[in-house]
Amino acid sequence: MSTFIPFKAYRPTKDNAKAVASRPYDVLNREEALEECEGNPLSFYHVIKPEIDFPESHDHYAPEIYRKGKENFDRLVKDGIIVQDPAPQFYVYLLNMNGHEQTGLVGCCAIEDYFNNIIKKHELTRPDKEEDRKNHIRASRLNYEPVLFSYPHVDAIDREVEAVKAHAPEYDFTSDDGISHKFWPITEASLNARIQQLFASDVPKIYIADGHHRTSAGALVGRELSNGHPGAANYFMAVLFPDNQLAIQDYNRVVKDLNDLTVNELLEKLASSFEVEKRASQYRPEALHTFGMYLDGQWYKLTAKPGTYDDSPIGELDVTILTSQVLAPLLGIGDLRTDKRIDFVGGIRGLGELERRVDSGEMAIAFALYPVSMAQLISIADNDLIMPPKVTWFEPKLRSGLFVYGLED
Repeated sequence: MSTFIPFKAYRPTKDNAKAVASRPYDVLNREEALEECEGNPLSFYHVIKPEIDFPESHDHYAPEIYRKGKENFDRLVKDGIIVQDPAPQFYVYLLNMNGHEQTGLVGCCAIEDYFNNIIKKHELTRPDKEEDRKNHIRASRLNYEPVLFSYPHVDAIDREVEAVKAHAPEYDFTSDDGISHKFWPITEASLNARIQQLFASDVPKIYIADGHHRTSAGALVGRELSNGHPGAANYFMAVLFPDNQLAIQDYNRVVKDLNDLTVNELLEKLASSFEVEKRASQYRPEALHTFGMYLDGQWYKLTAKPGTYDDSPIGELDVTILTSQVLAPLLGIGDLRTDKRIDFVGGIRGLGELERRVDSGEMAIAFALYPVSMAQLISIADNDLIMPPKVTWFEPKLRSGLFVYGLED
């Protein structure tokens, strides 16, 4: 069974929560983060993306970058912007985006649950991104940002969470992107103990939803720091959501060129694996095994023909079909993790972003995919399989800076 424990969070005072809170480190590049936090010295971007405090030409992975992030965090603590709770506790965190509401519990998972496969994975990590997160933890001895996990929903846990939500939240603000954030500390010791016990008895597995690199980095550095001894380093911070509340958005693809094919040649080759239909306007896939394609100013609907996929957990994924029938054989895309000719666009940016990337000449073709379901994700993780890269895009995103975990507490 899973281990999930309360902790003493470092978090902003009530009146500073909105100013401190930022989007996750990997959602924006340096320039976008710099623009978003302009005029706001309290923004947590100064902690999780401290390269914004250096010239653009400065190496983003230099040791002084990581030291600067810790200095910026320490400044927030020294100035009383961020304080640490006196006792370990869980926290309830509600997000609402365009009417979709999800409520999670903030706490700490055991690093051994990651190594023992109680925390289930579905993606490979990139060594460079993983090392970046590890260096942040090594320099700070903190988990700056939580990972987003899911678990098979448990009615008894739901009831405890709903009872907490009946009270007024401590944080209640709407971020600039229109997402509502509400936050409740659970100060009652007996309730914290009851929640911890419910996870230990009723939640056999936990699933990584968003944050494979942060999870791997947290577990690996935690093992380094703990060196086999008890202590805070044996845990890492996470927000756990019941599986029936999470929504996965599409994760789309754009490719720089047609691999020396003309438009007509590509369309002719596609017809062997897909029913190809022109569309008068944007086409968003309506079901599994349908795809939107934007090419030469024209939208198409592609429907995979029987025989182009199988019913295995990986084989039935639309990203598998697209890769095996189009990206690899026709467009010459090799390793999706390393090939520089392909890029990935989160569904939150809309189909208009796909059009923009192609119409600008930056890319030659775009593909819109139907979102993966939580049932598919869980099936793949339960079978110890690995999804292709860039398959799941979760919204709404957690805000960073609302809670931080100290590995030396």
